[in-house]
Amino acid sequence: MQHIAILDKKRHLLERILSGEKRIESRWYISRKAPWDRISQGDIVYFKNSGEHVGVVANVSKVLQFEALDPAKVDLLLHKYGKLLGMKEGEYASSYDSYKNKRFCILVFISEVRQITPFEIDKKGFGNMAAWLTVKRIDEIARRGSRIPLLRSAGGRIADLPSWHKLKST
Repeated sequence: MQHIAILDKKRHLLERILSGEKRIESRWYISRKAPWDRISQGDIVYFKNSGEHVGVVANVSKVLQFEALDPAKVDLLLHKYGKLLGMKEGEYASSYDSYKNKRFCILVFISEVRQITPFEIDKKGFGNMAAWLTVKRIDEIARRGSRIPLLRSAGGRIADLPSWHKLKST
């Protein structure tokens, strides 16, 4: 499967992913939502800041899912994985406040992060507020006329296909 993670631009998460500070993308929910049970090792995740084009891609190297969370378990997860989540000094308290009442957490370990030529997506059918999209192929939601890199996972690694694919305008 291929995924699109939409990030909060104000938190500068995409920059932290590109710099290697952030090696785990996390999703915290009150109820199960995508990508719960829909993402696994070897999948590909495309990243974009909200309001911007997709411009980064990574391989999924590991996925951990946690349920029946309570504030104490959230505290443990943040302390154990905080650095890999890209948390900086002084951000623990605000992260804990944001997540302490969440019941579910998905940790998506990423590797082989790289920038790609930016392209647009069409979220129609996923809802305006959707921050995680899962598709069989990225070209299912790329805007017509966008040039997107066709990627596949090869033995747990991202591999380029021989060429770029341009969606035809109809």
